[in-house]
Amino acid sequence: MFSSMDPVVMARIQFAANITFHILFPTISIALAWVLLFFKLRYGKTGQEHWMDAYRFWVKVFALTFALGVVSGITMSFQFGTNWPGYMETVGNIAGPLLAYEVLTAFFLEATFLGIMLFGMRRVSNRVHTIATLLVAGGTTLSAFWILALNSWMQTPAGFVMIDGQAHVTNWLEVIFNPSFPYRLTHMLLASGLTVAFLVAGVSAYRWLRRDRSPAVMAALRTGVVLGAMLIPLQIVVGDLHGLNTLHHQPAKLAAMEGIWKTGNGVPAVLFGVPNPTTQSNDYEIAIPRLASFYLTHDFNGEVKGLDAFDTHPPVAPVFYAFRVMVGVGMLMLAVSWLASWQLRRRGAPSPLVARVLVAMTFSGWIALVAGWYVTEIGRQPWLVHGVLTTAQAASDVPATMIGTTLAMYLSLYLGLIVAYISVVFYLARKAAGKDEPPLSPVSPVSPVSPISPVSTIVTPQPLLLKEGQA
Repeated sequence: MFSSMDPVVMARIQFAANITFHILFPTISIALAWVLLFFKLRYGKTGQEHWMDAYRFWVKVFALTFALGVVSGITMSFQFGTNWPGYMETVGNIAGPLLAYEVLTAFFLEATFLGIMLFGMRRVSNRVHTIATLLVAGGTTLSAFWILALNSWMQTPAGFVMIDGQAHVTNWLEVIFNPSFPYRLTHMLLASGLTVAFLVAGVSAYRWLRRDRSPAVMAALRTGVVLGAMLIPLQIVVGDLHGLNTLHHQPAKLAAMEGIWKTGNGVPAVLFGVPNPTTQSNDYEIAIPRLASFYLTHDFNGEVKGLDAFDTHPPVAPVFYAFRVMVGVGMLMLAVSWLASWQLRRRGAPSPLVARVLVAMTFSGWIALVAGWYVTEIGRQPWLVHGVLTTAQAASDVPATMIGTTLAMYLSLYLGLIVAYISVVFYLARKAAGKDEPPLSPVSPVSPVSPISPVSTIVTPQPLLLKEGQA
């Protein structure tokens, strides 16, 4: 079945499957570590036991998430050598040290103090345990820093020179703080914070619907809802700045995101359409005249380059659709988090309908995150390192049949693990709420909990490479 397929395409799909699965868990673990720290700090300040109850529940979810992130990262790392040997041969002098820094300064830190977080609660003082939580949170965020430094460098390379076909560093500060790094790091950290905000809100709403009205549940629910309501406006602003940076450094990717086929002035913003590469246009297009020129150039008549201006450009359809999925989920997050915040402030509890919507959106952050990651990585095609190394140049000569066989094994395993992960999270919620309690139908009064001002939280997508994943 796989023998007739292009080995490069198969290798890309395999890496995309691995990175798509892997990125789900660091995304949660880093932001959740900061939420756990917030719970500990609130407990230390108020002495209220429900903050520790919230901590004890969510640290179990954190441990499960961390474990799956580590395991999935190991399988992914092998593919650098098996499927993409040209990557390290060409840019290993840059990628190798950055990956090593991530392991030495971040992973060891978080892995070491994770043991104190999980098993030291009654063996060390509250202060030491809080410091351990802080170090784990800092370690996971530092991990994001190094991984995104490398991924951003692959998008906008800087601070190097090519000698005999290999990249050599001329300035490490320029390599790390390359032109897209500040935008990409901030955008991804906010995305992780939003992922965890809706995870915490959704699971807490699930417990609330099962009549668990404990102060710990209400505290976690308010934390998730308020955190989401705070972060989504920031994400919209940062996303716009990130888009302008992409327009400057990767205009072909931006044209694919917007569905702009021809260079022109007063370019419309395409809300929906079906990209048609044959006619170089969008079928069934719904667009707002001149709007794209305005938000991209701050001039309603500003010129925007279309795909016709580039000799090579990424596949339009996956980038175009993934961008709209990301934005659409983000707008839904904005509406739901603000409505839920208003209800919590006004009524002290969500309505059953809003609670059910929060449950349905428990893992909505995963959808937006993966869609945004595909925009970033598919939009880089045909380049692996933009302007330096193409995907085809980095690929190995492993037969498509062998890649396809392992791909099928990976997909089966990953599907099972994702189902198991989601099932365990909700099992923990049911167990905490009381498995025999029936779901809630009518609203019952809830005593309001004191307002929460959550710390801003953040994330980590562990890997970097070929998440482009689609031909």
